[in-house]
Amino acid sequence: MLERHGRNGNVGRGFVKGFGLERGALASSVGHDSHNICVVGASDEDMALAVNRLIGLGGGFVAVRDGQVTAELALPIAGLMSGASAEVVRPAVATLRDAVHSMGCPLHGPLLQLSFLPLPVIPHLKCRHALRRSLPASVR
Repeated sequence: MLERHGRNGNVGRGFVKGFGLERGALASSVGHDSHNICVVGASDEDMALAVNRLIGLGGGFVAVRDGQVTAELALPIAGLMSGASAEVVRPAVATLRDAVHSMGCPLHGPLLQLSFLPLPVIPHLKCRHALRRSLPASVR
């Protein structure tokens, strides 16, 4: 996580399970609730390239593999929205999803999953597997 609003320049680091990336990186400026930059990846170099390209776009989503940007979607309106039509945005999202899947990610909606990682509320969604044994069967 990289703070992108010019308040303090904080950078947070952590480990993420479930994305299954064998190579490459995915970066996004869509991250509930703070909408900072979030990046997951298998290589520092690909993560840095994804973040820098994302900054260059003014926000959005960027997939990088082996030092090359493989897919991107600019969201220049507050880093959250595109001024383009659905006919332009929809295939870009599909291309991004395919690019992330080609890096080994098994998630059906990796863009949406990434956008919820920074959400500070409902932490049990991020820790579900660790908590599973302590939850009642009806919650699992």
